[in-house]
Amino acid sequence: MTTASWTTDRPWRGVMVATALPMREDLTVDHDTYAAHVRHLLDNGCDGVVPNGSLGEYQTLTPIERARVVRTAVEAAGDPARVMPGVAAYGSAEARRWADQAAEAGCGSVLLLPPNAYRAGEEAVRAHYADVARAGIPVVAYNNPIDTKVDLTPGLLARLHADGSIVAVKEFTGDVRRAYEIAELAPDLDLLIGADDVLLELATAGAAGWIAGYPNAFPATCAALYRAAVAGDLQTALPLYRSLHPLLRWDSRTEFVQAIKLSMDLTGQHGGPTRPPRLPLTGEAEAAVRAATEKAVADGHH
Repeated sequence: MTTASWTTDRPWRGVMVATALPMREDLTVDHDTYAAHVRHLLDNGCDGVVPNGSLGEYQTLTPIERARVVRTAVEAAGDPARVMPGVAAYGSAEARRWADQAAEAGCGSVLLLPPNAYRAGEEAVRAHYADVARAGIPVVAYNNPIDTKVDLTPGLLARLHADGSIVAVKEFTGDVRRAYEIAELAPDLDLLIGADDVLLELATAGAAGWIAGYPNAFPATCAALYRAAVAGDLQTALPLYRSLHPLLRWDSRTEFVQAIKLSMDLTGQHGGPTRPPRLPLTGEAEAAVRAATEKAVADGHH
């Protein structure tokens, strides 16, 4: 695996931010603020955006809202190849329709979970990815067995890659050992960091990109951290990583959307409220995110 950053021929590489979706107080989507947020991320060193991921609360959006979020991201990004929509859905047919929409919009890739309401066996998983890949747009697999109960093991990922169904994987398990096995079994499959709090470990293991949460609040610092990490510049990367880790680990917790939106509010971005069933952070959780964010700002991160 190489550590090249964003390229037009492999647009899923580099720092691809899983964007939080700004809501107004009445919980309608604020598309103008979202467009400004996309531009802000790209202006501050990030390579692209991933709308309609779990951080973008896609499960709470209507189909009309979800389609419009993709259009907003494409228009704001300037280059549609920098947009990797999440196309997860309960059925393969619906996921394929979202992939078709992304292809028509000129997006560079899509991010696809395995079937997420059905504990699919290997044959069903392979059929699901093959079906969506027929949209003709590069598919990045998303391995999150914690939430989906379907584990895209290194062996299964290698078979999906050999099928021609996927070009990369967002690895969220936090098990760094998998990186080396994936590289052995599928050397041409791009490994993308899927959880913020194993960034340094997966970068040194050969990751080609980062589907990232916390750059929503700290884009410039997170982009600098990623570039130092993949370049093997531990002198630069390790102090940054240590400084940000109290925040980065929230990306792997249940309340990651609320945590990142709170940090955005504290850094001058518009995070705003989340839609139910997510409730605002309170008590110890809110205090911890607030303190870690304020410390990061005091440390000069932005």
